[in-house]
Amino acid sequence: MKHVLVVVDMQKDFVDGALGTKEAQQIVPAVVQAILDPGYDTVIATLDTHDENYLHSQEGKYLPVEHCIKGTPGWQLVPQVKEALTKRNAQIIEKPTFGSLALMELLQKEQPEDVTLCGLCTDICVLSNAMLIKTALYQKDVYILKEATAGVTPEKKKSALDAMASCQIQMK
Repeated sequence: MKHVLVVVDMQKDFVDGALGTKEAQQIVPAVVQAILDPGYDTVIATLDTHDENYLHSQEGKYLPVEHCIKGTPGWQLVPQVKEALTKRNAQIIEKPTFGSLALMELLQKEQPEDVTLCGLCTDICVLSNAMLIKTALYQKDVYILKEATAGVTPEKKKSALDAMASCQIQMK
């Protein structure tokens, strides 16, 4: 595990479902291209994963839109992304919140040379995981594939990219 790509939450609900946007739909080809890039030795994908009680959760109180309920169509990966991840034998990590501690544990154990992130949403889950990775692997380079991310809005994406750049997370 030298060069790792982390594909964040490329699920139907975030692309063209409950919380989907046209910007999210537009990045699908760039995400697939990144997944298939042989320059990444390892590909890991995260799945935002909630249960039927989502609206009663801490997150659900502030974002009262049911999404990514495990087993529903909206929880599934976008088909093109799922196909590319399957070709790369990607590891899938379910996460109940924005950032994934399981992902951090895996990366800390493996100590890759660098980690690159893409996916959704730039200003929530990509930002959260990038900051956790930068903390867990503070001597390693962390990159964001700008054209393979989308935020809740274009303005929020820009703000998130700026915040990450301030924390020495590099943009590609």
